[in-house]
Amino acid sequence: MERGSPESFTRMGTLGIEEEYFIVDERGRPTSGTDELVYEHEPPAILEDRLDHELFKFVIESQTPLIEDPDAARERLLEIRRALVEHAREHGYRIAAAGLHPLAKWRELEHAEKPRYRSQLDRIQYPQHRNTTAGVHVHVGVDDPDKAVWIANELRWYVPIMLALSANSPYWNGFDTGLESARAKIFEALPNTGMPTYFQDYEAFDRFERRMLETGSINDRGELWYDVRPHTAHGTVELRTPDGQADPDVVVAFVEYAHALVETLAEEYEDGADGYRHRRELLDENKWRAIRHGHDAALIDRDLEGTVDLGELVDRECERLGIDGIKRVYERESGASKQRRLLEDEGPDALCESLFLGTE
Repeated sequence: MERGSPESFTRMGTLGIEEEYFIVDERGRPTSGTDELVYEHEPPAILEDRLDHELFKFVIESQTPLIEDPDAARERLLEIRRALVEHAREHGYRIAAAGLHPLAKWRELEHAEKPRYRSQLDRIQYPQHRNTTAGVHVHVGVDDPDKAVWIANELRWYVPIMLALSANSPYWNGFDTGLESARAKIFEALPNTGMPTYFQDYEAFDRFERRMLETGSINDRGELWYDVRPHTAHGTVELRTPDGQADPDVVVAFVEYAHALVETLAEEYEDGADGYRHRRELLDENKWRAIRHGHDAALIDRDLEGTVDLGELVDRECERLGIDGIKRVYERESGASKQRRLLEDEGPDALCESLFLGTE
């Protein structure tokens, strides 16, 4: 059974970015391509051991190399994206990104044959059979296991901010869900997803992870799919909440925000802060508001007293952390709004074209 270790937590502030994308044809429609792109042809050297398929054959995942300098995150991300787009082009495919592909119909798409996914399909059934989701995962290195668990606890309140800003999946299975991030709701149908509960320390998290493995609840530690988790193999805290994004600048803004949050929370931990220890139920309410309203969400404030509009929260966070990326994301048209506008005004071809992966 694959287990992590407290020994993994050795370095503070390193970064890693994982992105899930859609393999599409020339017209931007979903098509099975992972067999060719992952298994049948050697990918470019930079993608070696950094390319994998997901549950469906039209979903593919990439990982950046370890990023030592946060200022290099954008260029590392673009190098991976360019290599993948070129690799796909050579074999007759294109790459697109969003939280859900608006025209994907899960009953018409092929599942992967990898034993891990076959096992999940058999165990989980319907919720996994329809899981056409694609997200962004940001890893930030932490140099102490107890600190990592404490930071993950505290990050839970920030998860809905990032989800609301990233909301980019109004359509699922060919219809408008009325949600800004239907991906988040579709994914939450799986076990071991959504907002995690509070863990006292690393030992408590490790005990939970071990128990889930020993009871056959999961096959490996990677099947703890919560919105934020200490990654006990990589020695990171992993934020898994944003929808997939075609625009690299949106992803970079989330990376900047995640890095600043983890670094600031690490300082609070070292200063002996108690932390908020929020109940999960109120955090779930904030996540629902992000799913439903996206950029227009008003979230329950961190002290759980009143509510605050997303725009005000973004201003506050940028000033507090000395960042500006999420401010630019907030001020632009949201992904969900753009998808709806394009489909209504210009039709499905324009919508699909808008999702082609950005590499500049």
